[in-house]
Amino acid sequence: MKGKATSFDIAHYAGVSQSTVSRALRNSPLVNEETRKRVHDIAKKLNYKVDKNASNLRTQQSSTLALLLFEDPTSDDSQINPFFLAMLGSITRACAKEGYDLLVSFQSASADWQADYEDSHRADGIILLGYGDYIDFQPKFNTLLEQNTKFVCWGAKVDNRPDLTVCCDNYGGGKQAAAHFIAHSRTDCAFIGDASDHSPEFFSRFQGFKDELLENNVTLNERKMANAISTEESGYHATRSLIANNIKFNALFAASDLIAIGAIRALKEAGISVPKDVAVVGFDNIAIASYVNPPLTTIEQNTTVAGQMLVENLLKLIRGQEVQSTLLPPLLIARGSS
Repeated sequence: MKGKATSFDIAHYAGVSQSTVSRALRNSPLVNEETRKRVHDIAKKLNYKVDKNASNLRTQQSSTLALLLFEDPTSDDSQINPFFLAMLGSITRACAKEGYDLLVSFQSASADWQADYEDSHRADGIILLGYGDYIDFQPKFNTLLEQNTKFVCWGAKVDNRPDLTVCCDNYGGGKQAAAHFIAHSRTDCAFIGDASDHSPEFFSRFQGFKDELLENNVTLNERKMANAISTEESGYHATRSLIANNIKFNALFAASDLIAIGAIRALKEAGISVPKDVAVVGFDNIAIASYVNPPLTTIEQNTTVAGQMLVENLLKLIRGQEVQSTLLPPLLIARGSS
């Protein structure tokens, strides 16, 4: 064959119509798996490349997904929670595998994301990472639903739409933390994090932690709880407040690794040994957790699978396919802090 291969050439060799070739190359569910594979194999042999610009004009799609990050307070200028940085790599790889580009931005103050991305054909759907105060964020979810925006989010539950959320089993993770302390005879426990509806993921971790303790006849004293957002500084000051009030404990569960890292610093400054005097467990397993001194025991959320599922579920929504709610299992990583 002379010249550049076309979809008609592939149709000829595959023994199907040109429209079937187009659907197969888009991985449409309307084409059976055997035909899709045959079309892809022939396209590869012919070194065929889809003209994305032409295809996008025909389908009125951009072949781009938008990833909108919430600006979190951080100790550096990034304003990005390091947990989301790990997920960013996974999302990027999952998009590339599906032939999609990824547009990364912060969540704009306008919140008219339907107009900013879908209506303008800049993106076919939106992935949301982070939300700040959940109660303040809920109207944004409602707006997206009213506008029929194709979106998925990490962690936060959207009312009556569990299919739009990919999250870790935070409640189960909290239970694992408590079970770990109990197994090591550490039952005088403290909790640091936001145990309220303003932060539902932290609240679920707290509820699981408290319930596992109760199931083992251990009560969590409310005086041994301190509020904190997910920063090292907040964890540091929350722990200092407990110490300043002469509140004793031999185990501390922090709702995030960043909080736990700040807590360890405060304990050390007060001459309290970790883990000899106080065992500490965090949540997330961010990259730096294993390099803290002592290395941080934590509940891992699988960012690789999370990123893949966010992209997979969003593409199903875009293609009009059924999406199931996705709850990922947590995993306790035991290290030197406990």
